[in-house]
Amino acid sequence: MGVTVARETLLACLSVPRWADEILVAQPYADRQALLHAADTAARELTDGELDQALSGHPRIGERGGAQSTREQSGVDPSVGDVAARLAAGNAAYEQRFDRVFLIRAAGRDAEQVLAELDRRLRNDDATERAETVDNLREIALLRLEQAL
Repeated sequence: MGVTVARETLLACLSVPRWADEILVAQPYADRQALLHAADTAARELTDGELDQALSGHPRIGERGGAQSTREQSGVDPSVGDVAARLAAGNAAYEQRFDRVFLIRAAGRDAEQVLAELDRRLRNDDATERAETVDNLREIALLRLEQAL
């Protein structure tokens, strides 16, 4: 028997219906790795609308959202030192520059690593930053899917 996953589970990982549908249509998968490979491939390109939709479900770094976001941001403690102020300033600068929320795969990163990435990415041009945002969404989706399986 192959590996299958529910649409609701997929949309909780990445709220892009086209992505979920591409994965669902090829079920069942031979194994977990085949499912993750399909999810990875389908998440590599997002339209502008899909990007906006996916970002709408993510809180700003340093702000706690649902249980998944809280767990993923566990290394980023805004109550330590000036982290909250630096995150707020960085988030505001990013949103002004790119007109969207800053998104990063925070799992496994501490506040200083996230802030360094935020500073670095503020120097990106629009196309480079869009590609990095999509790649981080893909990484987050795959981490969430692995945890759900």
